[in-house]
Amino acid sequence: MFYNDFLKVASITPKLKVGNPMYNVKEMLKLLKDTKSSVAVFPELSVTAYTCNDLFFHDDLLKDTDKAIAYFLKENTYEGIVTIGAPFSIEGILYNVAFVIQKDTILGIVPKFYLPNTNEYYEKRWFQSGFEVVEEVTEVMYLDQNIPFGHLVFKTPDEKVTFGIEICEDMWAPISPGNILALNGAKMILNLSASNDVLNKRAVRKRTIIEHSRRNSGAYVYSSAGVNESTSETVFSGHNVIGQNGELIIETEHFNQESEIIYADIDFGKIRFSRLKSSSYRDILHRYKFDYQTVMFKLQETREFDFEKKFDQTPFVPKQECLRQFEKVAALQENALIKRLKHIGSQSIIIGVSGGLDSTLALLIAVRAFDNLNKKRTSIIAVTMPGLHTSDHTLNNALNLMEALGVTIKNIDINDHVKDHFELIGHDGKTEDITYENTQARARTMILMNLANKHKGIVLGTGDLSELALGWCTYNGDQMSMYNVNMGIPKTLVRFMIENYAKHTFKGDVTKTLLSIVDTPITPELKSDQKTEDNIGKYEINDFLIHRLLRMGDSKERINFLLKKAFDLSDKEAKTYITNFFNRFYSQQFKRQASPDGPKILDISLSPRGDLRLPSDIDRN
Repeated sequence: MFYNDFLKVASITPKLKVGNPMYNVKEMLKLLKDTKSSVAVFPELSVTAYTCNDLFFHDDLLKDTDKAIAYFLKENTYEGIVTIGAPFSIEGILYNVAFVIQKDTILGIVPKFYLPNTNEYYEKRWFQSGFEVVEEVTEVMYLDQNIPFGHLVFKTPDEKVTFGIEICEDMWAPISPGNILALNGAKMILNLSASNDVLNKRAVRKRTIIEHSRRNSGAYVYSSAGVNESTSETVFSGHNVIGQNGELIIETEHFNQESEIIYADIDFGKIRFSRLKSSSYRDILHRYKFDYQTVMFKLQETREFDFEKKFDQTPFVPKQECLRQFEKVAALQENALIKRLKHIGSQSIIIGVSGGLDSTLALLIAVRAFDNLNKKRTSIIAVTMPGLHTSDHTLNNALNLMEALGVTIKNIDINDHVKDHFELIGHDGKTEDITYENTQARARTMILMNLANKHKGIVLGTGDLSELALGWCTYNGDQMSMYNVNMGIPKTLVRFMIENYAKHTFKGDVTKTLLSIVDTPITPELKSDQKTEDNIGKYEINDFLIHRLLRMGDSKERINFLLKKAFDLSDKEAKTYITNFFNRFYSQQFKRQASPDGPKILDISLSPRGDLRLPSDIDRN
């Protein structure tokens, strides 16, 4: 299954019999008939089994291996790429190799380079390393086919899918063949392995695989031998692992007595984007001279793609170790603010508190910072400024929270001030246009700035990453502050943080008020019956769009495909979200260009001095 740069791969541990090649290939063929992937990886020496030991010296086993592979080629109906492992003789010397096969064609044969020969491993007793032979042999004749041999990079004609091969121990070397292949275009490494199990080895093996995928800015598909190998000296568990770009996608280790398959969806768009962005990857390209062959193959694109896992609708929100993740985000925000306060020598913080999510989170961080510095909370001057459309509900939430936290409260009604300003600029004060809204926002910011001067403090900004992405802020209004502690946090993560403050940090009235704030519809209350998500769409969807654009580099067409999958949207709904998002994202860059300092929290940010360097007059329409 291959569609829109997503490729489904399978890591398979077959039920096998030691020393019985025909039985083993028939089992593999049976599994392939129902395999829904476009790439399937079987373990090392899967045709014979890994644990044949001195049986590898016997001609009968080698002849049976040839017959079994010939049978496999004749009976194989699997349309995709499949890798199987077997012993292979060149001039009477045995090599432990991987066969890369498509239908009845062997696309290439890759030898194992690093042969373990310590402790329970004795591979040099039976096999020769591939290092020397690949210098002399680049093609072999086998079963009436001329086959590329040695260091191989497999590519589709458009190079969207490229991969290389490692065999077990190759992965553990200081500089592995897969590292070199990745630097020469392989976006995915397939590893045929027979890694036995002992106590604590699983964790080390998984870390190694995931780290390879990170260092190579690619994918890693690892298939290992299972419990049907000989247990004369050691046990194999069938520990299969698939990772991409430093993240685990799936693993299994069930000690399964039957055959077992795991699937994963490899995102080649993400791999391509990560390599474009990685200066370290680019710098090391062409540094290592390496003779390799390119093997071309075609991969049939499917009409649709069924994902193994439902897409995470809130990718910025932690799903595991939530309390630890909450504390880490809080610590980043808190210590960022502490450093700025120490540097400036600020005696106070001025913060506008609306009773909404963002200002609530900023106020909680200010309280944490002052507690850490042993400063009185009364030096935090929390200002609520009810305006023309402020509701009693949000005003009461703001006042209740400030009182419960023990900060200094200022309740400044801005109605008369705003009306005076309307009169000053010739606005009727009734037409609820952009001037009507922004006048209120700028009035509040001016008051905060002047209070900061008066109290020798700084204005703490509250706007979040989602609002910055969409330009949902007033230029030189709530867009501006002297330090913005929230600018690295998207709206969905803001909500997560406040929920966890309510559950784990505070009690009583504070918790009650925090939960009330979480349940309140998001609104700037700048005009009648205003709800933010009625204007810009659901924050969950907009944050998903930010995730796909900035983390994955997706095109509009690809995001359209994913929105329909992730949120069950119609094509029209998905296109509307995409059009609105991209129009706002690019047209509002000028607001981000003038954004104040603030800490990066996630692996992405919108800071014009950090992650995102865009011109303000970009035009993508």
